[in-house]
Amino acid sequence: ALAAAASQARAQADWRLQQMTQRAPAAGQVIDTYREPGEWVPAGSPVLAILPAEGRKLRFFVPQAQLASVPVGASVRASCDGCGEPIAAKVSYVSPKPEYTPPVIYSGTQRAKLVVMIEARPVRPEDARRLQPGQPMDVRAAATP
Repeated sequence: ALAAAASQARAQADWRLQQMTQRAPAAGQVIDTYREPGEWVPAGSPVLAILPAEGRKLRFFVPQAQLASVPVGASVRASCDGCGEPIAAKVSYVSPKPEYTPPVIYSGTQRAKLVVMIEARPVRPEDARRLQPGQPMDVRAAATP
């Protein structure tokens, strides 16, 4: 009976510890910290923002006149200083709203400054790990075979 009671007490202690321990839902890079050690955190409140490698993407802007050359599914190649070989990516999103590049002047002569935001995801998962949030990239349409 004592052994059973001790086993039950241990199971309850393990359960309490498990309830107080938090684990990240996925491996990734910490991109923001909302709380510092020692702070009181309300139940369900986030402590960190984690960006998993598979969540990384390229975000770039294309002049409106060139929008037809980069539809969803188009291949692009991105490069940056010190990144090594270019990163192959596929366009996954094209914004439905054009934007004006600064300065915003609404006139007919400023139409050439209209740009559209595009997002592309790396083709190979290992290439996504090479992308860093906020990193400047050069993006070009991939050569068609």
